[in-house]
Amino acid sequence: MKKSNFLILPVILSMIITLFLPFSAFALEEPTLTCRNAILVDAQYDEILYEKGAHEKVYPASITKVMTALLVLDAIKSGSLAPSTPVTASAEAADIPSGSSTANIQAGEVLTVEQLLYCLLLPSANEAAQILAEAVSGSQSAFVDAMNQKAKELGCEGTHFVNPHGLHDDNHYTTPYDITLYMKAAMEYDLFQTIISKPNFEIPATNLSEKRIVRNTNGLVSNFKYLGYLYLDKGIGGKTGTTPEAGHCLVQAAKDDDTYLISVIMGAEEVEQGDGTTDRRQFSETIRLLDWGFDNFHHTTISGDSEPVASVRVTLSTETDQVMVKPQGSISRTLPKEIDIENMEQKIQLFRDEVAAPVEAGQVLGTMTLSYEGEIYGTLDLVADTSVSRSELLYRMDQISSFFQQSGVKVALVAVLAVVVLLLLRIFVFQKKRRYRSTSSSRRGRYSGRRSR
Repeated sequence: MKKSNFLILPVILSMIITLFLPFSAFALEEPTLTCRNAILVDAQYDEILYEKGAHEKVYPASITKVMTALLVLDAIKSGSLAPSTPVTASAEAADIPSGSSTANIQAGEVLTVEQLLYCLLLPSANEAAQILAEAVSGSQSAFVDAMNQKAKELGCEGTHFVNPHGLHDDNHYTTPYDITLYMKAAMEYDLFQTIISKPNFEIPATNLSEKRIVRNTNGLVSNFKYLGYLYLDKGIGGKTGTTPEAGHCLVQAAKDDDTYLISVIMGAEEVEQGDGTTDRRQFSETIRLLDWGFDNFHHTTISGDSEPVASVRVTLSTETDQVMVKPQGSISRTLPKEIDIENMEQKIQLFRDEVAAPVEAGQVLGTMTLSYEGEIYGTLDLVADTSVSRSELLYRMDQISSFFQQSGVKVALVAVLAVVVLLLLRIFVFQKKRRYRSTSSSRRGRYSGRRSR
């Protein structure tokens, strides 16, 4: 019995300690994902909310076409192309491996740039990628060079492209984090948002084809190919990608009021369920990740211009002997909703303990760092709350005092004092010797003998 009581004591103590822990100490429960890699970012403020191998090398498959579309949209913005510009498919561009995703565009067929973008992003047509590459850069190889240059400009440190469509190549790779960078850049174009949000698009008859309908491969936008994954209330659209090496992948953008998220799922599986249905986890895990982000995070202002938080001593003034400092500006972050910003830790660092007047209101005198459970969320300048004027009398007295405190002046004063002392010693010693000599001389010259008679 005693042994049982002894064993249960640590459990009881643990429960008691837990009761006194702040609510914020409980970690936010993350979604359980089976994909190989994933990331969720607040794209409005460039903050990572969730990551699973976010900076690891992955094969992007047809998510590559987001970068391809971005370069086409850049060309439209620069004026070198227009959405209505007609493009003729070359024999080389129309030639793709069997089994590739396609919009059945033939060599010599003429489509507009906008129609080719729909073919690129909805059915993920590989020939559309090659045709657009030639339209932008003159050749596919030159376009690939431009893709890699754009990746560098966007800050993609783990990306290298060798083709414009994403068919597997060991040297064609990226990272989930890098995908969010070029997805966000593409999302800045309204035409891109319009295209990826469409479940299908009708291409009118061309010189070599009857009219055709191209359909979106993204199950969050279209239920033509996959049922049960529509995400229309918050979802904007995205881009799928699938190869044996990459697995099933999806980059997706979504908005809810002011919250703008981009998720990336890489290397997901399609798992047969007991009821005979298939769980296509590139879609189901994307929805789970996005919902988790919307449910658990919000963007909030941690600190703004507020009341004074510290004081600094002031010298050379008769008005006051201190000035109060307060934080200037604000820090806004995307935080878990469970975090109480009132419990943010404030670390105040003043540049010096005292400052000489004059002090101007708004003068930076230190910094304040805000953190929560060891994570730093930002730093604000601490500025003087009011102005403090200088006393000219105290200033002049300080100048005089400072002048005499200089080492050179001190040495000069010592030298002058030494000279003065030497002069005084010389004067007094010399005068004493003169008096002594004068006295001695007068004594030697005095007559003391008698006169002879």
